[in-house]
Amino acid sequence: MQISTKFTIAIHILAATEYFKGKQKITSKFLAGSIGSNPVIIRNIMLMLQDAGIIEVKRGPGGITINRPLSEITYLDIYKAVETNSEEELFRFHENPSPKCPVGRNIHNALNSSLKKIQFDFEMELASHTVQEVYDNILEKL
Repeated sequence: MQISTKFTIAIHILAATEYFKGKQKITSKFLAGSIGSNPVIIRNIMLMLQDAGIIEVKRGPGGITINRPLSEITYLDIYKAVETNSEEELFRFHENPSPKCPVGRNIHNALNSSLKKIQFDFEMELASHTVQEVYDNILEKL
């Protein structure tokens, strides 16, 4: 499994929006320059964040606003907002193991509980970190 770059780009969007608020109009073009990406990709991720209720995007002179403090936005919130398969099981089973084989017949049941625990632990770890931590680290580096 690999989480796409949308996850880190979304966090970059939020950190830049917080840092530049009141100093700079935050647009997809401006963010694309900071991120080193295409504005269309940035707009798509912004829409995902907006659909999740994390940001509000106002066309024209409005720009982006963050709907709640960074300390209340977890990595899990970001993951669920931008990773398109985040509501599915983290691990997928192969669909056609042989029922004639003792391993094939039992592999799903043998793996299921441990894989569910791994997914639960992964999501709990994501929930234990906030975007505020990232923002504070950026400020510390400045």
